[in-house]
Amino acid sequence: QVQLVESGGGSVQAGGSLRLSCTASVYTYSRNCMGWFRQAPGKEREGVAALDTDGSMRYAGSVKGRFTISRDNAKNTLYLQMSSLKPEDTAMYYCAARSTAYCRGARLAAFDYNYWGQGTQVTVSS
Repeated sequence: QVQLVESGGGSVQAGGSLRLSCTASVYTYSRNCMGWFRQAPGKEREGVAALDTDGSMRYAGSVKGRFTISRDNAKNTLYLQMSSLKPEDTAMYYCAARSTAYCRGARLAAFDYNYWGQGTQVTVSS
C-alpha cells in the first residue's frame, strides 16, 4: 500500500509562486511513476506534470515553462514548483503514483496511476 501526502497549497495572487510537496510512504518510491494532477470545480481531472524512473519529465501544454516537477529520492518526496501562476491554475492538486518495478515514460493520464493523495488546494486570484 502506498500513502501519498500533499502539502504546500494555498492562496496567491496572479504572477506568484507556490511549491507543492508530496511525501510517499513506500521504499520503492524511486522507481515509481509519479505525477501531479489537478481538478477544478466542474472540470475533469487533468495531468499537469509527470516523472518516470529515469527522470524524464512531461508537462501539460498549459503549464509548460511555468511549472517544474522534481523528486528527492532520499526524502521520498515529489515536488511541483509553480511560477507565474494564473487564475486558471486554481484547482485541487493531487499527487499520484504507479507502483511498478520500472516506469518507462512519464504519464499524464489518470488511469495510469493506482495511488492518489488527498489533494491540496491552490487558489490564484487576479
